[in-house]
Amino acid sequence: MSSAPAAPVPDVVPLTEPSDGVGPVVDTPAAFARVVERFAAATGPVAADAERASGYRYGQSTYLVQVRRAGAGTALLDPVALPDLSALGEAVGDAEWVLHAASQDLPGLAEHGLRPARVFDTELAARLLGMERVGLAAVVAEVLGLGLAKEHSAVDWSTRPLPTDWLRYAALDVEVLLELREKLGERLEAAGKAEWAAEEFEAVRTAPPPAPRPEPWRRTSGTHTLRDRRQLAVVRSLWAARDASARARDVSPGRVLPDRALVAAARALPRSVPQLVALPEFAGKAARRRAAAWQRAIDEALALPAEQLPSLRGPRTEGPPQPRVWADRDPVAARRLTAAREVVAALSEELSVPVENLLQPDALRRLCWTPPDPAGPAEIADFLRGRNAREWQVALVAEPLAKAFAGL
Repeated sequence: MSSAPAAPVPDVVPLTEPSDGVGPVVDTPAAFARVVERFAAATGPVAADAERASGYRYGQSTYLVQVRRAGAGTALLDPVALPDLSALGEAVGDAEWVLHAASQDLPGLAEHGLRPARVFDTELAARLLGMERVGLAAVVAEVLGLGLAKEHSAVDWSTRPLPTDWLRYAALDVEVLLELREKLGERLEAAGKAEWAAEEFEAVRTAPPPAPRPEPWRRTSGTHTLRDRRQLAVVRSLWAARDASARARDVSPGRVLPDRALVAAARALPRSVPQLVALPEFAGKAARRRAAAWQRAIDEALALPAEQLPSLRGPRTEGPPQPRVWADRDPVAARRLTAAREVVAALSEELSVPVENLLQPDALRRLCWTPPDPAGPAEIADFLRGRNAREWQVALVAEPLAKAFAGL
């Protein structure tokens, strides 16, 4: 099996106006009931998209839901005014939902009672077809020859009322999804990848929420440059204070205090508010206004006994170490990893499927670090299934990996 030959890219025609125009935002129970009635009477898949306020608000709440169905048109739903949208899901029953990068939107939709029975992910389809660019605008341009403007993709969708040009952008995102799904479905069938795609879509639909990170403060940008445990304690304490403030105000933590300020304070270890606000990163009005609170967080870190300081290495995680240390820790495992990566890379090239979609990198690393004994095709297949590999992936990689391991 391989990807279908790439079709010539047609001239891109800008898509500037939804076919139904830009309707009002649905934000009352009566208006929502009319939408539910329309969608229940319509047929076919449901195109859906959701907009968040990342970088503006705390968390990943959804602030606009766009849906479209043949015969029902497009509806722009306000999930703040209408937190329970489950009636729409009940109205369309087991209809397929078409989304782009479904893993980003499904959790937010579920919070409002929308849990599709089936999913078609146009981004995943594009990946399996070997497309070089898989953003919605790029895929729409290549497959449909239409140009989608993306200038409003990162705006503050919690704004009320939402500007008309933002709503136009939101409506256009679902305007194209149904036709895009049809064309991509045809390409998947022609390439012999339709069953692969179906397994991938179901895996995305049923994926559990990610486990919380044991020490999320370690993701603070710039922390890797710190080499002192006391400095890390300051970052940790400031991160916690910032997070509490951001949560209480429903503001993105980066807008309360940028990461660079946390790292600057950790380097300087100020002992007083004047020393703190003397740092350029704390010279702004907002930072100075809360300087006493930030200094209290710093003082708490400075007062910690040595045994309570965070480790330089971070928390221990279950699973194999970083591959860069394998050659020293277990040379045989390092050779297995090299051989396995060569196998997967060759298959990726042959099938025009990205390496990370052909087999989850974590599953491959775990297999190479602690392979089953014996490491035959059946045993490797069972191991990979236990790491959530899909059947189409197992069928492709188990036997070549067994041969590669046997040759070491």
